Amino acid sequence: MRLLVIEDEKRLSDALCQILREQKYMTDAAYDGVEGEALAESGAYDVIILDVMLPKKNGYDVASSLRKKGVCTPVLMLTALDTVRDKVAGLDHGADDYMTKPFSPEELLARIRALSRRPGEMVTDELCFGDLKFCRSSSALLCNGKEVRLNFKESEIMNLLISRPSMLLSKDDIIVRVWGYDSDAGDSNVEAYISFLRKKLTFIGSEVAIVSVKKQGYRLEDTRC
Repeated sequence: MRLLVIEDEKRLSDALCQILREQKYMTDAAYDGVEGEALAESGAYDVIILDVMLPKKNGYDVASSLRKKGVCTPVLMLTALDTVRDKVAGLDHGADDYMTKPFSPEELLARIRALSRRPGEMVTDELCFGDLKFCRSSSALLCNGKEVRLNFKESEIMNLLISRPSMLLSKDDIIVRVWGYDSDAGDSNVEAYISFLRKKLTFIGSEVAIVSVKKQGYRLEDTRC
């Protein structure tokens, strides 16, 4: 899961990112409302942690703008303002939840877990497509009694592909979601990991293939159909 922290207090932002990364969440940071909104518009994040008092554009306006643009990523708003009126304002501007500073790491993580569960969505450890099964907890691909383990980045890419098997994922999408918005990773990194995954699919004898669509991206295809 990838999170975006939009917080202008550098020490607090660093602390939040450290807490989240220790929980194995991929985390990016922005330090003002304009930068944060631009990152959030990419759709690359599962949850956005948004401060209210930000330079350039406040959190209320960022949340409202994202909703108007059709970005439906859950937003957890953070602020030192703790009146009922302030909380209602945050929710009315598009936030999904609201936490006042200071807060405990345990509560923060619990609220993130709750927000990451979409309404009506079943949280499952296993994803299937064609003859292929992907186990998120063990990062394993299984087919016809054979199993192969994936490393961290292979697992992240496969999770993206098998979660949306009919959707094309561009190289830029994969870079942002797996390496991060400010990463130095490029097309060659994506191509290398796609090659690793294809070899592992062949190893377990799966009929599922990672198809490359020129200048558009990658998707899964069941070659038996």
